[in-house]
Amino acid sequence: MITISLRPFWHQQTKCISIHFDNDNNISGYVKAFPDVSWNNTNKTFFIPHYRNAISDLFNYFRQKGWYVDYSALKTTPEPETTESKGQGSPIKKLPPLLEEQKIQINKFGKWLEQKRFSKNTVNTYVEVTSLFLRYINFKQIESITNRSIEQFNYDFICNAKKSVSYQNQCISGIKHYIDFKGIEIDKIDIKRPNKDKKLPNVLSKEEIKTLFETTNNLKHKTLLSLVYSAGLRIGEALNLRHRDIDFERGLIHIKAAKGRKDRYTLLSRGIVPMLQTYLSHYNPKHYLFEGRNGEQYTQVSARQVLKKSLVNAGIQKYATLHTLRHSFATHLLESGTDIRYIQELLGHNSPKTTMIYTHVSTTNLKDIKNPFDSL
Repeated sequence: MITISLRPFWHQQTKCISIHFDNDNNISGYVKAFPDVSWNNTNKTFFIPHYRNAISDLFNYFRQKGWYVDYSALKTTPEPETTESKGQGSPIKKLPPLLEEQKIQINKFGKWLEQKRFSKNTVNTYVEVTSLFLRYINFKQIESITNRSIEQFNYDFICNAKKSVSYQNQCISGIKHYIDFKGIEIDKIDIKRPNKDKKLPNVLSKEEIKTLFETTNNLKHKTLLSLVYSAGLRIGEALNLRHRDIDFERGLIHIKAAKGRKDRYTLLSRGIVPMLQTYLSHYNPKHYLFEGRNGEQYTQVSARQVLKKSLVNAGIQKYATLHTLRHSFATHLLESGTDIRYIQELLGHNSPKTTMIYTHVSTTNLKDIKNPFDSL
């Protein structure tokens, strides 16, 4: 298996991440395609500036090729490599690697998940967290998977390491699917899944959205961001679109096999049609609506870099992700008086409770409240 090593690197007094691999033109070409990659001739290495999601972006980018990513040299990693041993103060410095037979089983596990039609991201996540669990039982010299071993892992590597609720749920789900894959019979796993934090979504105002698009000059980038916002799309849904999914006559976009393997229709804005037609005429994509340099599907990593650059150009200081555009679409619909049931259908939510969160960030009703400070 090809191994990509990520290491801390300083360039001109700037914190960076260097990318190391065995010399191979195919690997080198793929590394060069990552946004903002540079070559340092002195140290003979590729590197990128260190930013907030740099490690996870690199990790997901290389995992798309099925390559193993070693980021143990970096202090901040998406996967916990160190933790406190239960009841002791000495940390586990590094987990041992998977045994050869475990590697074979993990590869089979990944294919089994794919056959169950899990998304690519879910498959990668479950494979990674399960690999971590197997490395943990190797470290503890545990011979068989039991309730006790799972509870130990949950305490040592999740609770004690103060990992997020979302990460904990991913680990438990991944291990449960692996147990199902292996046909292992154990007692019911009695690990209480914590409720997720009920955080309100970040939302950009209509003025900020307008400025964001006005300062994005690249046609492909502008079309991508505009489509995500105007149709309330998840980024994965936008990148999976094909030309035939756009119904110009009916003013609809057909979203196929979205989250939960559900199809739905959402709005095609009349205002975006001229831009979209110009984009199609200029770029002439062959398979996907948005394609990379070699005709491959445009990556989420590239899309995030597009938004990041546009936010800087627009002078928007507010923290925002591609999903913020979807949140903003729903909030702006609600503020304009659209029935929340229609918003639920457009977003593809199973339950209206999920959509109701936008009532907490909408400013329509809040503006009508008279602040007591104003009457002092």
